[in-house]
Amino acid sequence: MKNLIIISLLILIPLQAFAQSDPKNEKEDPSMKPSKNDDGEWDLIVIDTQFDYFMNAIARPMNQYSEANLKSRNTILVNEWNSYFRSGRYRNVIESSIDYDPREKYGIKFEYKLYQVFAYVNWKYKLRMNGLSASDYIN
Repeated sequence: MKNLIIISLLILIPLQAFAQSDPKNEKEDPSMKPSKNDDGEWDLIVIDTQFDYFMNAIARPMNQYSEANLKSRNTILVNEWNSYFRSGRYRNVIESSIDYDPREKYGIKFEYKLYQVFAYVNWKYKLRMNGLSASDYIN
């Protein structure tokens, strides 16, 4: 169940990309890639009712972060996440890598939501990640 929640939690590309089967790609690591919505903005869709609760009741508000700070932390967190994925650590939580380019300008809404995904994983699964600020560790 945890695996299904995390996969749906970090949907960064349309589901059709996962559904396509290409024999060449079967040996590659599964990777989630950010995509733009119809308005041309980067978007992150999280399919988990507890995530909505987390965002509304537990997560610190977006105005407490700067875009530069979020980008810096997300770069660290994505690298840590991908390292866990490649090593097989936390297989019950981390089932795919995240394709994140720190040179890309995603915008504060995307950076905030991605950061909160890591805070949510810490809150729900108690997975401590070094890139989270001390105030975002939730026991």
